[in-house]
Amino acid sequence: MEFREVDLQVTLPTGASIRLYGADNYDRMRGLYFDLVVVDEPADIDPRAWPEVIRPTLADHAGGAVFIGTPRGRNWLHDLVIQGEKDPEHWLVLRLPASQTNILPAAELEDARRTMSPEQYEQEFECSFEAAITGAYFAQQMANCEKDKRITGVPYDPAARVWTAWDLGISDRTVIWFCQVVGREIHLIDYYEMDGMALEHYVQQIEKRPYLYAGHILPHDVEARELGTGKSRKEVLEGLGLKVTVCKRLEVEDGINAARMILPRCWFDKNKTERGVDGLKMYRSEYDAKLQTPKPKPVHDWASHIADSFRYLAISIDQTIDQGGFSRKLNYPKLGVA
Repeated sequence: MEFREVDLQVTLPTGASIRLYGADNYDRMRGLYFDLVVVDEPADIDPRAWPEVIRPTLADHAGGAVFIGTPRGRNWLHDLVIQGEKDPEHWLVLRLPASQTNILPAAELEDARRTMSPEQYEQEFECSFEAAITGAYFAQQMANCEKDKRITGVPYDPAARVWTAWDLGISDRTVIWFCQVVGREIHLIDYYEMDGMALEHYVQQIEKRPYLYAGHILPHDVEARELGTGKSRKEVLEGLGLKVTVCKRLEVEDGINAARMILPRCWFDKNKTERGVDGLKMYRSEYDAKLQTPKPKPVHDWASHIADSFRYLAISIDQTIDQGGFSRKLNYPKLGVA
């Protein structure tokens, strides 16, 4: 066998090879061809990796795929399980809770119960998708959204103007939420994200929608001037016809607290904002395995961009809102560290 550590690849005597790829940069697999792909911990992977990149790599060789992982709430892994159970002709789904397999001694499981939180134990040993995601910032609020049936059809109301809130990336993804304020309710009616595109692309996406806009909320760094052009992105967007509102600068903790406070008023369109809802559910803190406690810093992954733009919305939504031809002030509780 030949080992190529620099490429994370092993070539077998038969000529077949095994190679590892990081899910944080799944685009590296574009254009490749595989007989079998094993996706480890899909709950932690951007769910678009499968339809956009991984699945096409199996087409030429009619290859197969294996997904293995631990539940972390109702995310991509949960969707895969549901899909597989509905299509037993093409998928084999195995749930292997420790209480049923008898692989681990009872004494070991009992010791694990004593040293882990109930949520951690249910996830790691009992394959529970219902247990709260460790460190998830909006777990309770999003669970209440589900319980109250506020993730449903939320149509655009022509009588109310639309606000957008952006997390504007350069090397990362740009995320845009579309919302309307209707009475005390906040309706999340649409969502868009993309990467590697110029500002003109996002303006086109906004203009192609049949919405009447009140304004567009962007993070404070949108006012920074670029050396190459001498202009800020705020100036560029305004030159393209957008009315920009700059979100005031707050600590991440304050923004998370603001989001928690508006989520009980939020209604999400089930179809158009599905990706955004998944991201809010998955937004979580880093976890210190040694100390068994969450770290103060959020995990920087695909869900963090979604949550960042939602934070900007939460911080700014209490400003004067021009809705349906009149302005009014929405008074929300003062921000505080959660």
